[in-house]
Amino acid sequence: MIRSLILLAAMAVAAPVQAQAPGTERGNTMQVYIREPGDGPVSQNLDLPLSKAAVVHLPVDVADVLVTNPEVVDAVVRTPRRAYLMGMGIGQTNAFFFDADGQLILDLNLRVERDLAPLQDALERFLPNARVQAEAMNDHIVLSGSVPSASDADAALRIAQRWVDDPENILSMISVQAREQVMLKVRIVEMRRTIVRQLGVNLTAGGNTGEFGFQVETEPQFSQVGSFLGGMGALLEWTSGNPTGVTDVSTLLQAMERVGLVRTLAEPNLTAITGESANFLAGGEFPVPVGRDRDGNVIIEFKPFGVGLGFTPVVLSEGRISLRISTEVSELTTQGALTAQESLVVNDAGEVIGTVPGLTIPALNVNRAETTVELPSGGSLVLAGLIQEETRQNLDGVPGVRNLPVLGTLFRSRDFENQETELVVLVTPYLVDPANPNQLNTPADGYRTPHEATAFLFNRINQVYSVPGSDTGDQSWSGPVGYLFE
Repeated sequence: MIRSLILLAAMAVAAPVQAQAPGTERGNTMQVYIREPGDGPVSQNLDLPLSKAAVVHLPVDVADVLVTNPEVVDAVVRTPRRAYLMGMGIGQTNAFFFDADGQLILDLNLRVERDLAPLQDALERFLPNARVQAEAMNDHIVLSGSVPSASDADAALRIAQRWVDDPENILSMISVQAREQVMLKVRIVEMRRTIVRQLGVNLTAGGNTGEFGFQVETEPQFSQVGSFLGGMGALLEWTSGNPTGVTDVSTLLQAMERVGLVRTLAEPNLTAITGESANFLAGGEFPVPVGRDRDGNVIIEFKPFGVGLGFTPVVLSEGRISLRISTEVSELTTQGALTAQESLVVNDAGEVIGTVPGLTIPALNVNRAETTVELPSGGSLVLAGLIQEETRQNLDGVPGVRNLPVLGTLFRSRDFENQETELVVLVTPYLVDPANPNQLNTPADGYRTPHEATAFLFNRINQVYSVPGSDTGDQSWSGPVGYLFE
């Protein structure tokens, strides 16, 4: 309270205020002068590092010292003309020094911040190729400047975090000089080989014993891949004239072997800036019911399938690119599909008022790979070894009879399936810059539809054309041209 009164007395030095005695005219006046802190011939500014002190030498003896915020700066007077100011906390305050007559000796504007000289020395020592400046802003540290790569920017941020208690108090405004756009060239190749073998015997026999007749039939079902289309069949039939015993026997031999090969190829090129994601899908989406709304309508969501790719690049330097890659090859399949049978809608009276049709939701056969790698610009990496082999076979037959020697073959069937799949992914990142649009061409540049006569007489679906700007006038065929018969 006493220091506040002294401060008010020191800041108030005679500004004109008129006082008038009762019953008299205005006569004598009293002047009061108010001076703001830092506005005067004895005002100084001082930046004080945190947890450090400054020595103040005064021209006359000091009688009193006032610090507006002792939690920021603490003042200690050791001799009448020497004082010590110590930075206690981060912030701003001011200090006033008065002599024995109450006259103001010194007015100090004080700002206490972190001492970032050691941090600046560490940045220059550990990052010699970077130009990073560290500045204090209240309780925060601001990093500015430029670095040659993103790894140097991350290193500068981690070094500065050692000077604060909370890493959120670091504000990085560092710019990266390296190119930040990455084009990823990808080749996705999947080879699928399928082998199916089916062998079955349909046996039909009939006869009679006296007044009773009998008939035996075997119809094998191929449970693995279903009944085949086509194949080979052989029918053996025997008929007897005896009225008693086996009178009719027929055998149908079914055999098939099928070898299939499927190749899936996609070559997407994606471009993204460092730290951002890019996605690619060559395929489609199929509807999947996920519920009903309050009106009873079916809610549909679409699930993607096909060849998909996603990647997130981070440019560490001109020769280092960190890539997070996820790739997937999927296709619709009936194996594992969900099937709902057709159902009837009945009212309260038991009458059929409608029919809910059946529904089949296909399943997905998926090959997926996800990894994080580090490559130079123009370097390639192969994700291989994604091999899957599945073998299924089934033997069906008449119990007991199918195990008989020789004859047991006529009472059983065999269904065999083998599937082999291999997925290979080749990735190549490039650091790229924007190009002039005049230097880029598309497959449709220069395309011309044929005239009716050209299309009808020469079976052409397009005119002979070239990319605009290309010189093909002096070019001709080289080598043998035409048809060669041997």
